[in-house]
Amino acid sequence: MSRLERVYHLHNILRARRTPVSRKQLMEELGCSQATLYRLIGQLRDELGAPLEQDPETREFFYDRSLAGNFELPGIWISPGELQALLMAQQVLSQAQPGPMASELSALQERIMSLLDNQGLDLNAQPQRIHLQHSAGRQVPERMLEDILTALFDRQRLSMRYHARTSDEVTEREVSPQRLTFYRGAWYLDAWCHTREGLRSFALERIQHQQCTENTAKELSADALKQHYQGAYGIFSGPALATAELVFGAESARWVAEENWHDEQQGEWLPDGRYRLKVPFGATRELVMDILRHGPDVEVMGPEHLRAAVQQQVAALHQLYSPSS
Repeated sequence: MSRLERVYHLHNILRARRTPVSRKQLMEELGCSQATLYRLIGQLRDELGAPLEQDPETREFFYDRSLAGNFELPGIWISPGELQALLMAQQVLSQAQPGPMASELSALQERIMSLLDNQGLDLNAQPQRIHLQHSAGRQVPERMLEDILTALFDRQRLSMRYHARTSDEVTEREVSPQRLTFYRGAWYLDAWCHTREGLRSFALERIQHQQCTENTAKELSADALKQHYQGAYGIFSGPALATAELVFGAESARWVAEENWHDEQQGEWLPDGRYRLKVPFGATRELVMDILRHGPDVEVMGPEHLRAAVQQQVAALHQLYSPSS
């Protein structure tokens, strides 16, 4: 929680309470130390003019009720995460096709707009001030989503015909749905594949036919899913098998140093202005694609099989674009 969020949270706590609040309780609710709490109190009372008082005997904090009704925090008090969540939700709702829940979704959209308006962001009056661009999104048929959600929440197996992009192979599968994942503009079904006897991710738009079965779905623990899907870079990689060591040139380094490639990544600036990034990975396909987007401004230092995979793609590109080809 940022300092801005804590000041706002402290204000809400004191505004909602009818009785004084102890220092210990405030520290617990704000998740901060005593020193941080007193800095927040000083900012709220001295800099922002809040009617914040302290009981001389109990040393507990409270708002002066005779003045609290006229006090509001100035300006726009919203965190970047909250702003992004509200704006994205508003945009998704505005683009949704009318359906059985049209009135409920419309009411929800109005509520979001009201929340933004309360923060001084009147999107109805100036919608052009915010632009969220989504590219390469892939649509999912309504009937398919209905079947998948039914299987997912009723814990039923799903029978489906799947067309894999990589192999261009069409196969019949029976899967136990575990969760839906939205990744880079597309929906994926994370499921235990009984045909392959392992966890797989299926792009919804590549499912040609699906049907719920009467068979009970196999249930996997949250830890098992996390270990498989979040242990390594990307969505298709599976468990981490190695650690990529990438060194970025000074130009790309200014971007990559602020990016989150993986929760367990390690990064460091080198004396010459380059940046070394270490990322756990399993399969190489997606990682190679993201390495190549930096062109000659990144070098794979290891492991050797990842370096070879990048070299293979670079050689193919060279042959394709060579004047003699």
